[in-house]
Amino acid sequence: QVELVESGGGLAQAGGSLRLSCVASGSTFMINIMGWYRQAPGKQRELVALVTSGGSTNYVDSVKGRFTISRDNAKNTVTLQMNSLKPEDTGVYYCHVSNILARTYWGQGTQVTVSS
Repeated sequence: QVELVESGGGLAQAGGSLRLSCVASGSTFMINIMGWYRQAPGKQRELVALVTSGGSTNYVDSVKGRFTISRDNAKNTVTLQMNSLKPEDTGVYYCHVSNILARTYWGQGTQVTVSS
């Protein structure tokens, strides 16, 4: 079992920045992929960015060049630095991890609101 606790988020103006962090606890030794999803009102949840245990990253096209995902394996944390925010980045952001047994875990979600 893995527990995820998110922090960060909040309200920002367009062009501003926010930083999300997620700390994993429990059976963290089996985690391989860590990432962030988001869900805007009335839309499906989508992958924003992920990082593998080896450090490879992947981003949805809409955030490339603006968001940076990073992880600290020693601290079992994953961070999403969000710059040049746009109103369309508004949504609930969820931390997500998967382990080597293909089990997945979700954080409780944190609200990000970007005003124009």
